[in-house]
Amino acid sequence: MRHLVLGVLLLGLCAASPAWAVNPDEMLKDPAKEARARDLGRELRCVVCQNQSIDDSDADLARDLRLIVRERIDLGDSDNDVRRFLVERYGDYVLLKPPFKSSTLVLWLGPPVLLLGAAATVALFYRRRRRTTVPPAVEVPLSPEEQRRLDRLLKESGQ
Repeated sequence: MRHLVLGVLLLGLCAASPAWAVNPDEMLKDPAKEARARDLGRELRCVVCQNQSIDDSDADLARDLRLIVRERIDLGDSDNDVRRFLVERYGDYVLLKPPFKSSTLVLWLGPPVLLLGAAATVALFYRRRRRTTVPPAVEVPLSPEEQRRLDRLLKESGQ
């Protein structure tokens, strides 16, 4: 049983670590250019995997995008030129942080709106719950007749 737990833990740690999909044959010989390519690769989305950068993805399209980035850098393009080239081909979706404009408004405003909606729902739930709870009982003194009856019942029960 202990080995099973250790195996599952080790498997979980391996799954949690990032997978670096950049192959050695893709790397540029110039370390400065390779560093630029890596930085750009972390900013670009694999359009197949959707929530992975092209540096993290093993998809064939991600490999093609990595090669395009390195080719453009080798040709002397600036980082903005490379981004612009890929956006022209794949749209703003290829950027992990798309620009703030009308076509990407839902991407930028959707999460805060959902968060505010959830907070409002929770607040309304607790507000209604507080209104529907029974108020604490108010103590009303016993009438003289009720007090005599209570005393008699307690006396008969031996208390």
